[in-house]
Amino acid sequence: MLPIATFSIVAYDPNRQEWGVAVQSKFMACAAVVSWAQAGAGAVATQSYANIRYGPDGLAMMAADQSAADTIATLTAVDEMRGQRQVGMVDKHGRAAAFTGDECYAWAGHTVGDHFACQGNILIPGTVEAMVAAYEQARRGPGELADWLVATLAAGQAAGGDRRGRQAAGVLVVREDGGYGGNNDRYLDLRVDDHPTPIQKLQELVAMHHLYFGQVNPADLIPLADVAGDLQTLLHRTGHYTGPASGTFDTATRQALRALVGEENLEERWNGEGEMIDKVVVDFLRQRFG
Repeated sequence: MLPIATFSIVAYDPNRQEWGVAVQSKFMACAAVVSWAQAGAGAVATQSYANIRYGPDGLAMMAADQSAADTIATLTAVDEMRGQRQVGMVDKHGRAAAFTGDECYAWAGHTVGDHFACQGNILIPGTVEAMVAAYEQARRGPGELADWLVATLAAGQAAGGDRRGRQAAGVLVVREDGGYGGNNDRYLDLRVDDHPTPIQKLQELVAMHHLYFGQVNPADLIPLADVAGDLQTLLHRTGHYTGPASGTFDTATRQALRALVGEENLEERWNGEGEMIDKVVVDFLRQRFG
């Protein structure tokens, strides 16, 4: 079994009621092994000869209201390989804890903060400290948990990161009914499984996720009547509309626009109803189709 040498962060945002994990490693598809989260339970990062059972078992314990610290203590107490394990957890109430076995390869360690924990092994010294500082700063600024987590990874990499190099990264954020369609908690689950600059690519994917699935800002809503003419011209170009460029947002124009929005996977931003549309959608279509 190969060690999952990596750096990661688990965190909880009490304002949006989100739990998340972000990870980077010179280990292919590291997020598929390391990252576990469940709304109303918590988040887990298991690494360094990772014990996968720490993920589902830890979430079950925390869902039953056991603290992150007690959960880690329970799991490691019965693990004969605990000296080689590393794990970070944040529970349903946002209490964080971490464990670094005394046989983990140097540099290895962790820092527990308010609603988060950063941990890593086989690192350039200073990586975890840079991650902690970056997260503390990021969560006081704009954006959301996913942005803060990936910014934390970027800071860790800039400080040295995994001393073997880099290969994969991922970010997982859960929120009750926050997933696609509203009937699951997987709000965001993005992975870069093999890439020369995985964190940079992950940042690009998060930006794309915000475009396709981000919440509509009411301030960005504009009347469809104001852009009907431009949309008709654009829809002519894409072949979705064959009517006159009347500048009137009629039924035919609505049907054509609904079809194009669906093809571009923007239906979470405009469902085809009402007299207003997200300006983000219009700007995207203009940029893509001219």
